[in-house]
Amino acid sequence: MALSILWFFLMPMAGTGAGELKFTTQEFAPFTYTEKGQAAGPGAEVIRLVCQQMKTGCKIRVYPWTRAQKCVEEGRANAMFLIGKNPERENWLWFSHPVLVTEYGFFVSADDPLEFRKTSDIKGYSVAVYGPSNTSRSLEKIRAEIGEIHIDMTPNDEPVFIKLMNRRVEAAYSNKDVGLALIKKHGLDRIRYAGRHKQLKYYIGFSKESTPKAVVDKFNAAFAELHQQGRIEKILSHYGMQTAPLK
Repeated sequence: MALSILWFFLMPMAGTGAGELKFTTQEFAPFTYTEKGQAAGPGAEVIRLVCQQMKTGCKIRVYPWTRAQKCVEEGRANAMFLIGKNPERENWLWFSHPVLVTEYGFFVSADDPLEFRKTSDIKGYSVAVYGPSNTSRSLEKIRAEIGEIHIDMTPNDEPVFIKLMNRRVEAAYSNKDVGLALIKKHGLDRIRYAGRHKQLKYYIGFSKESTPKAVVDKFNAAFAELHQQGRIEKILSHYGMQTAPLK
């Protein structure tokens, strides 16, 4: 394992004549996850298809999220996925076309009557969230808007739902698809989805430091061609996910 990681980092970077792109990601089911020792899920499938269309090799490694980001920040990998946009990331990343549409929302105990429709509906709740992350920043904006929310931040997604299951918090704020996958994985049948807060798009983010813009443009052109052919939609629909419009 150590040798394979060393090999990964010593390989020449794309854009220098190597003809290969290197991607990092995290355990982020149902979007990306490890299966039989390889990165799997819709994100990895889309990337491999685009690289095939480009006639470019690709390597995908699954790491803890902090390490996955650091590899890209330091130029040891070309890109990370799947991610949302924010101003900080736009300072140092080129973005792919949007890959898919998803949403953030609130989960509650099955016996909680909450039907979330507006931000004031969650007033007074203690809410668990994964962070620091785009998700936690979105929840902090809700708190700034309405106040009277206690935020319980945790460094990965699973404890968010375990805390809710054990009634240590009153709600969880999460990506809907991630939350439903964790509920299924752990048999958390006393938790339900209470409603959507916001829709968002997920992208692939390319390091401006290690990846020339021309490479990103080539990737996006190949992605757009596959999107128009319906091949991106075919992958995502297999996972019950919605394709994002190109623009």
